[in-house]
Amino acid sequence: MKDNTRASSPPYAVLDLRFQGLPGVIGAFLLPTAEGWVLVESGPHSCWDALVRELAERGLKPRDIRHVLLTHIHLDHAGAAWALAAEGAQVHVHPFGRDHLADPSRLMASAQRIYGEEMDALWGEMHPVSPSLLHSIDDQDVLDIGGVTFKAHHTPGHASHHIAWQTGDILFTGDVAGIRIGSGVVAPPCPPPEFDPELWAQSLAQMRSLDVRELVLTHFGPVQDIGHHFLQLEEGLSSWMNFFRDQPDTAEPEDLVPAFTDFIEHSFYPPSMDAASRKQYAFANPPWMSVAGILRYLRKSRHS
Repeated sequence: MKDNTRASSPPYAVLDLRFQGLPGVIGAFLLPTAEGWVLVESGPHSCWDALVRELAERGLKPRDIRHVLLTHIHLDHAGAAWALAAEGAQVHVHPFGRDHLADPSRLMASAQRIYGEEMDALWGEMHPVSPSLLHSIDDQDVLDIGGVTFKAHHTPGHASHHIAWQTGDILFTGDVAGIRIGSGVVAPPCPPPEFDPELWAQSLAQMRSLDVRELVLTHFGPVQDIGHHFLQLEEGLSSWMNFFRDQPDTAEPEDLVPAFTDFIEHSFYPPSMDAASRKQYAFANPPWMSVAGILRYLRKSRHS
C-alpha cells in the first residue's frame, strides 16, 4: 500500500493487471474507506484473474470492492466493471458512458469489428451492468465515500466521456494525461472517434489549475514531475499532429501505419529505450489506433 505523505490524500495501491502478460501496461488503483474499498478503473475483463490475484495478495476478494470509479468506458479501463458490479459494486461513470455500460452491445460490436479474432484474448467478455448500480457523474460532482472525497473533472480530448478523479492532492488521470511507462517519454493516445486536440488542450489547462502534487496514470502509475510531464505531452501531441499534416490528403489509414510506426520508433522514442519498454508502449497505445484517430480528426476539421 502506497502511503502518501499529505494528510489530505488517502493511501492507495497500484494493482498491475499484467495486460497480455506484460507488467506496467494497465493499472487499477485501490483505496480504503470507512465504507469499504474503492477501485479507480476496472481494467479489461481479460485481466480479471490478475485483478483477483492482486486483491488476494492484500487479503481481499472482488466482493470487497464497494465502488468503482471509471475514467471512461474504453475496454482497457472499464471492461471488467460489469464483473465487479455482479459482486455488488456501485459503478460511477460519465453520463455519456452510462448507457453503454447498461447495454454494452454497441460498444462490443464496434470493438469486434476492429479486433476480430483477437477480441476475446485482448478484452474478454462484457455484460450489462444493472442500472441500479450505475451512477452518472457530472462535471465537478463530489462523491463522499466513507469519509474520502472524490471530485470529478470532465476532461475531454482523448474521449468525450472522460473523467479525471481527484482525491486530496492526487489526480487519477485515465488517458487524458497521456501514457508514460516507467521514466519514459510521455505519449498521447489519440483513438477514434472522439480524439480532439483542442478539447484536450482545454483539459490540460484545467488539470494544470488544480492543486495536486501527483498524477496517477492508468498506463502506468504515479507521476510527480507534473509540469515537465504536461509539457512533454503537449510536445508529443504537436509532433504527432505535424506528422499527419505532412501526409497526402488521399492517404488511407492502413497505408500510413508503417510510416507512423517508423516515426515513433526512430523519431519519438529516445534511442536509449529498450525493446521491453517499446513493447509495453505498443500494447498501451497501439500506433494504428492513433493513425485512425488523428486522420479522422484532421479530415473532419477540413470539411467543417
